[in-house]
Amino acid sequence: MTFAELHHQDTPLLIANVWDATSALAAQQAGYQALGTSSAAIAAMLGYEDGEAMSFDELLYIVTRIRSVSNLPLSVDVEAGFGSSAYEIAEHLKRLVQTGVVGINLEDSSVVNGVRRLDDALTFSGVLKEIRTRLNAGNHHLFLNIRTDTYLLNHEQALQETLLRGRLYEAAGADGLFVPCLTSEQEIEIISEELNLPLNVMCMPDLPMFGRLKTAGVSRISMGNVVHSAMQLKLKNVLQLIQSQQSFAGVFVDESARY
Repeated sequence: MTFAELHHQDTPLLIANVWDATSALAAQQAGYQALGTSSAAIAAMLGYEDGEAMSFDELLYIVTRIRSVSNLPLSVDVEAGFGSSAYEIAEHLKRLVQTGVVGINLEDSSVVNGVRRLDDALTFSGVLKEIRTRLNAGNHHLFLNIRTDTYLLNHEQALQETLLRGRLYEAAGADGLFVPCLTSEQEIEIISEELNLPLNVMCMPDLPMFGRLKTAGVSRISMGNVVHSAMQLKLKNVLQLIQSQQSFAGVFVDESARY
């Protein structure tokens, strides 16, 4: 089954969002069908703030390490593309294809001076169309999952703006639509019915159970950086425990652990 076909199964595709080779291997061993990188998790691992503070070459290196340990389909979060033009972004995407990457997430917002704002929908659509054209010209196959930040940025007419952007992005060559912070079952149903693109939602505290998301029309479910954050909290707690107990006894509490 191709990566695109995984978005048309009987149940939504649950993407394991990973940040390094170890997390990728763990996800593969746990039986996930596909991997996606988390830009926030990779940035944190490398000591950066999220929002393209790291370089594309650093991201590419992490991707190559993930690919070295896992043969699962891999989609890469390229944020806003790490480029100021469609040409630059397309060149980056071609380099990802050469590593075996099958999909990417590209977002329609930009972080300027620490503030994230939605890009103009028509301008972004034009860039997206040129990226798709450049990829097609070189026979580079990528699943373009386009992230719209209408809900993430609390747009006052988030539903209407999402539908508008979804139609524009589909016409420009998008393969999927990712709407982080969308949790309303009613609005999920409307978006999935009104648009032809597979709908991707993300882990949130009030996100419905997977079965209800399936009924509402969701095709793909992402974790974002929530697993990485949970792991970091666990690490912090273990390190604090060692310091407070002045012993390694607490590390071996789990009898199932093997060291």
